Amino acid sequence: MPGTAAPWWRNAVIYQIYIRSFADGNGDGVGDIAGIRSRLPYLKSLGIDAIWINPWYKSPMADHGYDVADYRDIDPLFGTLAEAEQLIEEAHQHGIRVIPDIVPNHTSDQHAWFQAALAAGPGSAERDRYIFRPGRGPDGSKPPNDWVSAFGGPAWTRLPDGEWYLHLFAPQQPDLNWQNPDVHAEFESILRFWFRRGVDGFRIDVAHGLIKHPELPDLPPRRDPDSGQPWQHVDHPHWDRDEVHDIFRAWRKVADEFHGDRSFVAEAWTDTPERLAAYVRQDGLHTSFNFDFLMSSWHPQDLRAVIDNSLAMLGAVGAPATWVLSNHDVVRHPSRYGRKATKRWVANETYRPEGPLDLELGIRRARAAALLMLALPGGAYVYQGEELGLPEVEDLPEDVLQDPVWERSGHTERGRDGCRVPIPWSGQSTPYGFSPDGAPAAPWLPQPADWAEYSVEAQTGDEASMLELYRTALHLRREHPALGDGTLTWLDAPDGVLAFNRDPGFTCVVNLSTEAHPLPDHTAILLTSGPLDGGLLAPDQAAWLAV
Repeated sequence: MPGTAAPWWRNAVIYQIYIRSFADGNGDGVGDIAGIRSRLPYLKSLGIDAIWINPWYKSPMADHGYDVADYRDIDPLFGTLAEAEQLIEEAHQHGIRVIPDIVPNHTSDQHAWFQAALAAGPGSAERDRYIFRPGRGPDGSKPPNDWVSAFGGPAWTRLPDGEWYLHLFAPQQPDLNWQNPDVHAEFESILRFWFRRGVDGFRIDVAHGLIKHPELPDLPPRRDPDSGQPWQHVDHPHWDRDEVHDIFRAWRKVADEFHGDRSFVAEAWTDTPERLAAYVRQDGLHTSFNFDFLMSSWHPQDLRAVIDNSLAMLGAVGAPATWVLSNHDVVRHPSRYGRKATKRWVANETYRPEGPLDLELGIRRARAAALLMLALPGGAYVYQGEELGLPEVEDLPEDVLQDPVWERSGHTERGRDGCRVPIPWSGQSTPYGFSPDGAPAAPWLPQPADWAEYSVEAQTGDEASMLELYRTALHLRREHPALGDGTLTWLDAPDGVLAFNRDPGFTCVVNLSTEAHPLPDHTAILLTSGPLDGGLLAPDQAAWLAV
């Protein structure tokens, strides 16, 4: 692992593995731990520092593992606890750290605690571990408030005994009551269970949602994202409440019990960079995803503002920025960048692509965005398949959609399956090496018929491919003393062009205009996202320069 005085997580490039869709080791059409272990040499050759693995715990899979029935065991669909321990050991041998997901906002309705709560009845200590309430109205037939599920529909389900329970996601995912000391003790025990098995940290699902207003008031009025008014924080009854930081200060103390710079990264959707910075103060979590960067339009002023605000707010609390372009919950960025964005994309709102897709444009911008992201100060996340240039699969047949968003929305929102299609490794036809040759089962989501050109096999050795661009960029990033954690200095540049220096001796320039522009002064060209246009940087391209 790279030797550096700074903790590893301040510089790390972390590769996200959506385990169902990464590699299938046993031929059942679903990715698993055996598949990950078989692909560790690939991950090492790519040049990443760590892997984040989406939930692998025992689960009924109502939300593909984010409904956890047992946090201390592996679901048989993915393997065994012994295999997980082997994976952690083998990844470390390859110089790769391992960060599992942890899901503290809710459990599965099949979790032993929730089953005990159902059996114990109203007013019991078992029910106090979750959020149960009587209904409104004379007969209690109306939900306790007007909260809505992130997956569509009401956030409350009524039981035969008349009480309602809260689920901010699917009904099979009852929310825990973080006012209850049992919940605090249980999750600190879970953290220690996995830290003792060698994991290097955790990605915290819905980190901003654990604390609810004690009076459970109705939701505040919705804001108009097109109003033109400055974006202000709203006192929301269940998102990003101040008391959540007490939980994470306690978790930080647990991580600090173990050697090796164990770390957390928060999935925290917040209104402002200032609110995000509160999660990563010195006594809190280590890092948090920078969703403002992910949600930014492909516009120079927007991107520069996000970069400046992020570095300023996070730097004020001594935390590194953590940049991200795609993940398992959002439309893949080549498909986002291949359209003209006409509206601001707002946290906790559905992203709606507008207009026809120009995938050639999207890929060109995605290549430039990769060089921009990997040149910025701090760490970065790469979502599996991003390094292959995979687009969103927008035409999955309705009868194969599995995301709970599809059902909960009454078949009006297609959900997130389009970014979760199993990735292609080799060959000319499905399963493209995702499963072993002759596997009895087809991949759990169908792969497009034209994905052979995106496979690892097809792109390896092709200097013009997205994969080789990522490999080269990631290896340069490891080797160049200017890259990773630190600061940047903006350079004067033509309208529509972003250019900045990183010391010592590095410049990144990105052309977001419609015209080709000369490169800034330099002594050598380290890497470009596409061929230069007569020595000029073409529109929607980026370059790394030695200076």
